[in-house]
Amino acid sequence: MPTDDLILQTLHNSTLTEELRDAEVETFGQLFEVSEYKAGQSLLRPGEERLKNSLIVLAAGEVEATATIGGEQATLHLLQPGDLAGIITFVGGNVSQISATVTAKTDCKVLVLDRCKFESLLNSQPAIVYYVMRGIVRHVHGIVRRMNAQSVEMSNYIYKTGGRF
Repeated sequence: MPTDDLILQTLHNSTLTEELRDAEVETFGQLFEVSEYKAGQSLLRPGEERLKNSLIVLAAGEVEATATIGGEQATLHLLQPGDLAGIITFVGGNVSQISATVTAKTDCKVLVLDRCKFESLLNSQPAIVYYVMRGIVRHVHGIVRRMNAQSVEMSNYIYKTGGRF
């Protein structure tokens, strides 16, 4: 699949562009670069500066977000095409705030958006910036809802089993 088609198809499947018109998606899509990762390669790691200030959108393949919890590696989420990673530093957070490792489970392609390129739209296309940021908030809200549901499910399980595993 040609790069431009991959970018547009991925963006159309992402929460980022839910409120954008087709012409705006095309303008937005011109800001992205496509990167490929082999299975086992990490895209992001805690404290790593490599993709600092970049938003990553999974285009194809399987990517897993994990974190070390209680000394053990735990899977937080298996990303689907259109899902986002790197949100913390993209919206201005520090790399020290990153706690998850994002690793390619299979060979994959991702779209990478540098924050400086995105911010270049502030003067010329402020509506795109506004609607994309709303899309990022919706995506983060979905993550929080999913994690809250998992926490409630785990609490219910612990309560029902009396803490016996």
